[in-house]
Amino acid sequence: MNPLLAEYTFPLFSSIKPADIEPALDCVLQQNRVALTSLLQQSTYTWENLMMPLEELSVKLHKLWAPVGHLHSVMDSQELRDIYSRCLPKLTDYATEVAQNENLYKAVQAVKDSRQFVLLTQAQQQTINHALRDFRLSGVDLPLVKKQEFAELQKQLSQLTTTFSQNVLDATQSWTLLINDEKELTGLNEYALVSAKEAAESKGKQGYLLTLEFPSYLAVMQYADDRVLRQKIYDVYVTRASGLGPDQGKHDNSQVMLAILKVRRSIATVLNFKNYSEYSLATKMADSPEEVLSFLRDLARRSKPLAEQDMKELRAFAKAEHGIDDLKPWDMTYYSEKLREQRFAISDDDVRPYFPITQVLPGLFKLLNTLYGITIAENKTADVWHDEVKFFEVKDKSGQAIGYFYIDLYAREHKRGGAWMDDCQVRHKTNTGIELPIAFVVCNFSRPLAGKAALLTHDEVTTLFHEFGHAFHHLLTKVDCADVAGINGVAWDAVELPSQFMENWCWQPDVMVWISGHHETGEPLPDVLFQRLLTAKNYQSGLQMMRQLEFALFDFILHQEFDEHFTAQKIQEILDAVRAEVAVVPRVDYNRFQHSFTHIFGGGYAAGYYSYKWAEVLSSDAFAKFEETGLLESDAGLAFLENILEMGGSEDMKVLYRKFRGRDATIDALLRHSGILEEYIPLPL
Repeated sequence: MNPLLAEYTFPLFSSIKPADIEPALDCVLQQNRVALTSLLQQSTYTWENLMMPLEELSVKLHKLWAPVGHLHSVMDSQELRDIYSRCLPKLTDYATEVAQNENLYKAVQAVKDSRQFVLLTQAQQQTINHALRDFRLSGVDLPLVKKQEFAELQKQLSQLTTTFSQNVLDATQSWTLLINDEKELTGLNEYALVSAKEAAESKGKQGYLLTLEFPSYLAVMQYADDRVLRQKIYDVYVTRASGLGPDQGKHDNSQVMLAILKVRRSIATVLNFKNYSEYSLATKMADSPEEVLSFLRDLARRSKPLAEQDMKELRAFAKAEHGIDDLKPWDMTYYSEKLREQRFAISDDDVRPYFPITQVLPGLFKLLNTLYGITIAENKTADVWHDEVKFFEVKDKSGQAIGYFYIDLYAREHKRGGAWMDDCQVRHKTNTGIELPIAFVVCNFSRPLAGKAALLTHDEVTTLFHEFGHAFHHLLTKVDCADVAGINGVAWDAVELPSQFMENWCWQPDVMVWISGHHETGEPLPDVLFQRLLTAKNYQSGLQMMRQLEFALFDFILHQEFDEHFTAQKIQEILDAVRAEVAVVPRVDYNRFQHSFTHIFGGGYAAGYYSYKWAEVLSSDAFAKFEETGLLESDAGLAFLENILEMGGSEDMKVLYRKFRGRDATIDALLRHSGILEEYIPLPL
């Protein structure tokens, strides 16, 4: 028997062989099709005889594919990539086939129109409403020819976004630089040097190996005194997956981007939307493209003066202290760090020894226990995909298991860059009970050195908290309908609320005592260092804000304005125009950032990158409630748990947020937390 078809609660990663994947998928898809045909032969439809069996079909497929998709991201190989690429069209065909099934649509509508509907739970009603919405957004009521066109477009989009991400991964990992003389790396801290040395040794080489993996890249940009070296690595990094750089176009995403945009626009127009930006908002909190652009430009207007001041100060510092008259992009991170050290007497090297992962994780778990009453313990019996991966069980106050998660924290070859959370299994009710949620938490931190615990920067600690915010949105749900449990069914521009909310705790003195402990002495981060860290919290916050707004505006305008006459140069022109509007940092013409912008071309943030700032309004306002009522002593944690985390997507976030806060979110907390001080102006949500 194909091991992928065996019944199991937890994925058996060691049993997943690439050769087994396609036959297993074919089998499940065929079984689902037969089951669906049988369901539609009933004379009447109810939640029990239609919606629950449909959910089981979806869960069955997800259980098979989620571990496979995860391995494709964290343990990529050519064999797995080939199988994955062959399977994607089959999955897309099936999803479109179900979503365009008119008889199924009518059956679900019959449940909505029945007398039973008003007796269903809120989660069940939301599941049905979302299903009907998604049928329409998948073209269920289109003429046959248009349905076929839509199905083909969906298949093309799935293949193209996968190609985009694979090109970025390949371009990132195809370049290395071996440094033989340590003097060329003057300025790099011991941690970065040892990491580079171990990277070289892993390849059977002597010296120091620099790569484009983010920990290695950032170390050079932040600390390397050699300006020529910084430029060399910067040039390669910002031209990844483009027609420029050392690849000579081998992994060029130029035409892939165009094809993705073309397909997305076609999807939108087939469904009678003006553009993909308008189409994307059908499942978000924001009501119109005009509202999104107004929101982003309003934030830009408020933030740009501070960003310009940040830039003015950095230029003055680089000139006065280091004789740099013409600040270049590859100088920004380096001199920003120098100025930060001078102004606040603190650097990453000062605090990194106090954040060993062996202290940060237990401290994070203690915070989660304090806020939500849960306990977390490692389970060493689980089957994992790499020996550095750990598996944990989550229990409620009564000691009952409520969920599980894997963590995979360190950068390595054949692993996609960045940090993310994904769901392995979603909470849902079956005929035999409740199946519990399982999450993946993935980061790309610098690896542990010489058998010691990994030491994190404070930024990395914040990243870890962010991803755990997503994870526990998924894990703490009490919703039993899979389609609206955990992160499922949550409006995309609100899904970052729990993750950004968690970041705030990295700046609280009571929590700092829990998450910090010197890797040699165990001493918590000294008050003097914490105060310096806190004072530096909003250092260059204007520049950081404008950077995010640049990405968000570029994404949204690009998807709004794209038409069939676009070229790769037109994409660049839109990015240049956005930069002219909001950017204040030095630029070079050959920067091809868009070619590796996986969030919008390889992930789920197309015409939705604005969600980070939109949700940050919610998260800042939510944390303000804790500031008002008591950070760890009040009932705010319970209110956040009961009204936000446990509810998943079972109600619209606008409704849930009002239940939690007693009102709509306002923008003042975000401005205050970001150090952008101006009078309170409410944001309509």
